[in-house]
Amino acid sequence: MNAPALVPAGPGSLLARAGGREARLVRQAQRGSAEALEALFRREWPRAYRAAYLVVHDAAAAEDIAQEAFLAAVRALDRFDRRRPFGPWMHRIVVNRAIDAARARSLRRELETRAAGAAETTTGPEPPAAPFSDELVAALRELSPEHRAVVALRYLLDYTPGEIARALELPRGTVNSRLRRALDRLAPLLEERP
Repeated sequence: MNAPALVPAGPGSLLARAGGREARLVRQAQRGSAEALEALFRREWPRAYRAAYLVVHDAAAAEDIAQEAFLAAVRALDRFDRRRPFGPWMHRIVVNRAIDAARARSLRRELETRAAGAAETTTGPEPPAAPFSDELVAALRELSPEHRAVVALRYLLDYTPGEIARALELPRGTVNSRLRRALDRLAPLLEERP
């Protein structure tokens, strides 16, 4: 995904045309076009699902989160600023919901473990529909939801740290710090794996 950044974004460029198509779809969706909503959904679904999956590590939950996030985006579409790209706005909703779900799941597990007095065992999640190895997905499980979110946005969705900061409404330094801590934690985890 780095290639589009190298293409000049002039009025006739592929990047400008893609942005123009997205803006047109958003306008039509804001006017009530079901076809435009469907096109936006098809366009954003794969990346939204993968981002949610990498935060929650559960295929069914990721699907629910991505769908609920899209519905939330549709409900808020009248407040969407059409001068901004739709994708980052949508992914912000997805990632925030995924972080909340991961926190809630973690808290539930902790409470269940305390109540049962024994460690909980879980089965592994389905692999994400992304070019990530099983080792990386397993290592990501060791990170906090906030760290998984910035890793997913940076390395799955190819956002820059500045874009992540804007999307998550965090200071850029916080994003950089989370990325550094996540990568520092991932390095030894990935080295340990065969």
